[in-house]
Amino acid sequence: MKLRIISNVFSGILLSINAALALLLLICAYGPYLDPLHHPYLTNAGLAFPIFFFTNILFLFFWLLYKWKYALLPFLALLVCYHQCREYMPINIFRPNPSEDCFKFLSYNVMAFEADKPNKKDSPNEILVYLQDCNADIICLQEYILGSRLQKKDIDKALSKYPYRHHLSLANGLNGLGCYSRYPILEAIPVEYPSKANGSIIYKIKKDDDTLMIINNHLESNKLTIKDKKMYRDLLLESEKKEIKSHSRYLVGKLAEAVKIRAVQAKKVADIIKNNKSSTLIVCGDFNDSSLSYTHHLLEKGLTDAFTQSGNGMGISYHQSGFYFRIDNILISKNLKSYLCTVDDRIKNSDHYPIWCFIQEKEK
Repeated sequence: MKLRIISNVFSGILLSINAALALLLLICAYGPYLDPLHHPYLTNAGLAFPIFFFTNILFLFFWLLYKWKYALLPFLALLVCYHQCREYMPINIFRPNPSEDCFKFLSYNVMAFEADKPNKKDSPNEILVYLQDCNADIICLQEYILGSRLQKKDIDKALSKYPYRHHLSLANGLNGLGCYSRYPILEAIPVEYPSKANGSIIYKIKKDDDTLMIINNHLESNKLTIKDKKMYRDLLLESEKKEIKSHSRYLVGKLAEAVKIRAVQAKKVADIIKNNKSSTLIVCGDFNDSSLSYTHHLLEKGLTDAFTQSGNGMGISYHQSGFYFRIDNILISKNLKSYLCTVDDRIKNSDHYPIWCFIQEKEK
């Protein structure tokens, strides 16, 4: 009798905890849909989604083994945010190989080509070597920054098999965007929005009888310093409540300011997508926001996330300082289909991994 009472009390406590975690999961799943200009703190809730996603999965398996009826709670919570779960960690078991009429598209934040490392025979720039060997048909680059040891002529020479190229300098050369293509670049139009160092650009590229419209983005960063990122890592291990509260308040405040700036930029790009007259559209780049964010949600409207469609796993593309998120993206219009979308973690010379996929136009 006493064991049954203890078991019921224990189950009740765990069920209450699970209910709280399920509620937090839903807040993290749907908070990013709110406009950050009005709800800047709640919009960042998506960053905590992984914590409550995995804890609810653990509870689901625990209840199935312990008291299976209670498993309904985490199951329903996960079901209600199925779309967000799939955005965060898609699973595509059966991934068909691309056909011959596909083209390969790659987006990569190159971090100033490994901080301006020269490209020499005895010491090649590994990012340029990777781009040479990737066999992509169109390459979009972010943080295309030139320096004293690596000039544009050096990059163009290394990528000479791409006859069409464009470089946009931002913030007086402190940042930049680039495109290398096997197909003619007909036009390159910078997107006007407020930013001191970031930017977006529209490329119109001729491929066969079609004109691709590609929007290459490097949206506003969170402006977290090395000290801030260390504070974040320490926060995960912090034991003193006072420190947790002060550090959390500081970091959330900084993220809230950045997400408001990024929202204005994302709305500008979203307007271009909405008014786009070209049926074939690709939106790519470093969004500086997770796959569960207002930025991603806004830009994905009317488009398909290539990684969700044909990728597998979490696809973490930013991999330094304890911030492990998929912030690099390829979004495609509904008349396109992606194959084998991959965040390529084989090359670690930038703080981002490249993301690529094969793209094919659907039959009309």
